[in-house]
Amino acid sequence: MLINIILTKDNNSYRSFYNALLHEGYRDLAALLQDGIPVFSGNGKSSVDGMTSYVKTVLCEGGVPQRPVVFVTRPELVDAIKQKLRSLGSDPGWVTVYGMAGCGKTVLTAEALRDHQLLEDYFPGGVHWISVGKQDKAGLLIKLQNLCSRLEHDSTLSQRPPLNIEEAKDRLRLLMLRKYPRSLLVLDDIWDSWVLKAFDNQCQVLITSRDRSVTDAVSGNKYEIHVESGLAHEKGLEVLSLFVNMKIPELPEQANCIIRECKGSPLVISLIGALLRDFPSRWEYYLKQLQNKQFKRIRKSSSYDYEALDEAMSISVEQLDNDFKDYYKDLSILPKDVKVPTKVLCILWDMETEEVEDILQEFVNKSLLFCDRNGKSFHYYLHDLQLDFLTEKNRNQLQELHKNIVNQYKKHYKLNMPIPSQEDCMYWYNFLAYHMAGANMQKELRELMFSLDWIKAKTELVGPAHLIHEYVEYSSVLDQKDSIVRENFQEFLSLNGHLLGRQPFPDIIQLGLCQPDTSEVYQQAKLRAQSETGAFYLEWINKKSLKNLSRLVVRPHKDAVYHACFSQDRQRIASCGADKTLQVFKTESGEMLLEITAHEDEILCCAFSADDKYVATCSADKKVKLWDLKGKYCRNTMFGHVNSVNHCRFSPNDEYVASCSTDGTVKLWEARSANELKTIEIKDFFQNADEQDDVEVLVKCCSWSRNSDMILAVAKNKLLLFDVKTSDLLTQVIVSHHSTIQYCDFCAGDELVAVALSHCSVELWNIKSLSKVADCRGHMSWVHCVTFSPDGSLFLTSSDDQTIRIWETNKVCKSSDAELKSELDAVFHNGEVMILAIYNQKHIQLINGNTDNIIMQTEPQESLICCCCLSEDLKFAAVGQENGTVKVLQLLDGKVLKCRAAYKTSVQHCRFTSDCQTLISSAHDAVIQVWNWQLNECVFLRGHKEAIKDFRLLENSKLLSWSFDGTVKVWNIITGKTEKDFACHGGAVLSCAVSPDGSKFASTSADKTAKIWSFESSCVLHELKGHEACVRCCTFSPNNKLLATGDDKGDIRIWDILTGGLLHFCSLVTVDEGEPTHGGWVTDLSFSSDSKMLVSSGGYLKWWNVTTGESLQTFYTNGTNLKSIHVSPDFKVYVTVDNLGILYVLQKL
Repeated sequence: MLINIILTKDNNSYRSFYNALLHEGYRDLAALLQDGIPVFSGNGKSSVDGMTSYVKTVLCEGGVPQRPVVFVTRPELVDAIKQKLRSLGSDPGWVTVYGMAGCGKTVLTAEALRDHQLLEDYFPGGVHWISVGKQDKAGLLIKLQNLCSRLEHDSTLSQRPPLNIEEAKDRLRLLMLRKYPRSLLVLDDIWDSWVLKAFDNQCQVLITSRDRSVTDAVSGNKYEIHVESGLAHEKGLEVLSLFVNMKIPELPEQANCIIRECKGSPLVISLIGALLRDFPSRWEYYLKQLQNKQFKRIRKSSSYDYEALDEAMSISVEQLDNDFKDYYKDLSILPKDVKVPTKVLCILWDMETEEVEDILQEFVNKSLLFCDRNGKSFHYYLHDLQLDFLTEKNRNQLQELHKNIVNQYKKHYKLNMPIPSQEDCMYWYNFLAYHMAGANMQKELRELMFSLDWIKAKTELVGPAHLIHEYVEYSSVLDQKDSIVRENFQEFLSLNGHLLGRQPFPDIIQLGLCQPDTSEVYQQAKLRAQSETGAFYLEWINKKSLKNLSRLVVRPHKDAVYHACFSQDRQRIASCGADKTLQVFKTESGEMLLEITAHEDEILCCAFSADDKYVATCSADKKVKLWDLKGKYCRNTMFGHVNSVNHCRFSPNDEYVASCSTDGTVKLWEARSANELKTIEIKDFFQNADEQDDVEVLVKCCSWSRNSDMILAVAKNKLLLFDVKTSDLLTQVIVSHHSTIQYCDFCAGDELVAVALSHCSVELWNIKSLSKVADCRGHMSWVHCVTFSPDGSLFLTSSDDQTIRIWETNKVCKSSDAELKSELDAVFHNGEVMILAIYNQKHIQLINGNTDNIIMQTEPQESLICCCCLSEDLKFAAVGQENGTVKVLQLLDGKVLKCRAAYKTSVQHCRFTSDCQTLISSAHDAVIQVWNWQLNECVFLRGHKEAIKDFRLLENSKLLSWSFDGTVKVWNIITGKTEKDFACHGGAVLSCAVSPDGSKFASTSADKTAKIWSFESSCVLHELKGHEACVRCCTFSPNNKLLATGDDKGDIRIWDILTGGLLHFCSLVTVDEGEPTHGGWVTDLSFSSDSKMLVSSGGYLKWWNVTTGESLQTFYTNGTNLKSIHVSPDFKVYVTVDNLGILYVLQKL
């Protein structure tokens, strides 16, 4: 059918199809068509290769080289050369085809001349080709004599050869003018501009050269074609396939590696191809020679002037003047694939920009260097082969060359560091450590990489991953004394880099102060903090009890991370998320290797194939895709699910892919063909009477058994195990009655299973003993995924908080799973802080905050503890429980003194009166209970219509309460009567504060307003508008002049009490997209005693300058959602607990 269609067109179509089969490696098919190739008549057209007899004759007489044995066309460049030749018209001029050694200039030029129309229309006088090369004057004279002899070959008068270059030039001019008008002179491989003067005789000349500037010395119109240094990857494979007589798909993986290693250099590919034709089993050998820069062993080619690769490159360098050779040698230590700004070389050579650019232009002109002229300044780079050649040639001098560039940097910048506005800034931050390590400058490298200033500056510019990579890469230099300091800094960056690399940039000294006291990072930070006058820093005085279980925290995505997984070799991690990208990065450092926008909607899962060559992704766009990691392209797309695809995974043998979806199915696919193999309806297994509800069955994840016989799926709170062949349900396990499973994964040993549950925690269970082994806390939001490394030594978790955490399994399993609830009480007494905290939900602990010693711990209570409080005299404690019970305990030994079954719902708040004899409490209802626990008498405060939000004791047995019903009431706690009733807001009242003089109170509400009220007149004095979210908290300043309010958007406003005017809006200048300024809600506020500073809690702790509204310091807790902060009267000690249950006692330095 296809042949018939081709034949209906014309003979050219048939021949083009035949040539295409040849070039694409289908020689067998081409052979079948060979006998039918039409012979063209007329105009002298014939032959298989597309040339007419006229063209053949012209090129043969002119000495134009034939096509090489293996030839692959590069039509864009060939067409460009033809176009420039046409541009000459009938005027004399020069066309220069230039590029580095071995890029294919000669072959492309010869190919451009195989055009009948071009020769007939523009060069009817013929083409005359001379291979010039590197010549002295005697050699040039011989070339000219041979050319003149060739042009005079049919002349009746034989003349003697010209005796000198001038005579030869004159004779050539007359011959070209009289005998060969409108002919083309081709000068192949020109090295020196003086050679061209012998041919500068008002004719049309095409030259090939490595030196772009070679025509500067001659007159006439000039045109240039730059030949890129490398072939496209597919073209390179085509060349190799023709050399070894194989089809491209049949080539071994080493073929791809060879082309990548030499960046597609035609010279290298043809040299190696010719060698492989004779030694077809040496793919790995020649690849290693190339990787190890053993260029002398890559030799043999009949179609090139140089026998070996190193000879082809060295001859260009040898032509440089001695001064230029030294400058070129200095480039030996440039990093691969890096474009270097001119300023770097100005510093290296201690020269002005113009001088440096002149030197570098000499290299560029000779195709020894490449220049990128985009942007404000020039950037220069070497081809990999040139750089490999230089490093091999100057191997014994590399250390000195590295040392020189470091010394020149130090001389230029002295003790300062480059700033981002300088063009060379990024080069130094990326490669200064590389040069120091190359120079083996241990002292300088340690000073640099163990400097908090350097870490801060570098991570703010390029993120933490590259710096972590350098700690690993240069550990042998950094660890010449010991590895402890390097490990301190590497751990610090691994666990805090996700903070350092994002705006607003945190204070690195404050982060350093949170490290263990023995850490070099802490000791440096402490010295710096003490030496900076006027700075505000905090010491975490109880941090010694904290153990970091995470090994690395990375933040690769700009939105929630839905899934992440290890490669089989554990060296890489793939991740995906709400930003629709697939990312691959290094496990050790977090350094980015690959980023692809992979789907049209959120990507919900990704998985490596067993051979690590592919990654499968699935998305809310209902598709499953397979990605080739080396080629960075989509290999297959699988359609079939009718709703979001939540999970995908390769079978252990890589033949199949399993996917599961919100549509209630698990589908099995053939990986190679993308054909659907089988569908299992999971929702059919949720048909019991007690499960008849309207909730759809979401199949969240699936996991293959090692032999691919079984597949494990997760839905709701069940683990379901299926037989792959029969689709039968083998077993099911209900994991939890209170939570749904977000994700689960088996450890390699099949004993441990990690489960991410809907209450945001990750638990490790021993599946044999059915016991919980560990509880992993660290993420600030929902955990979407947990996966083990193939050997089970590591596991990772990914979260809505945009981070991925890598954990060490053994370290986590040995840790305790103790945690404190976020409700606590603190009393500051005689320079000490005593803290009452709820431990593991059923115990009460009394902790000395200064020493972190546990003074008292109760026995476990029969019901979960919801709230607790201390008496001012530190003799009693009270707790409120989930079952509605209120208890008073003796603080000395934790003994229960009195117990009262007060509520039917969980108790939310409890507080002692100042005489410690009465305990006031509230629950999830509208009644406040005032219990004189010593007399066992109780007064009920009834009046609110909805649940009490909180309450506060006033003087003279009065109490202020506020409620979700929008009202605030003042009570007499002795009589139980309401003394004042304020209808404050249309929405729930979320907080109240009383002014220091007791004359006013402020209320804040979900209606996004705050109000200031007078107790005496019961009137609103000011309504404070401007917040864009629920106003969650408020506090008055001790000087009775200011009110601070905080909202759920993270904003804080400071108001003038007298006028109700806004004085300051406390917000960070820059934040990441979609991220609240305070890391979440502002939950609590407290002024300093002099009213000049303010501390706020929320996602983390912040201190503010009240006068200016500017941030003074930020303390990043390990977790988030800080519900309150307790502050000492002197504003020097601060106590809070995060959602991970970690207690923070902070002291101002």
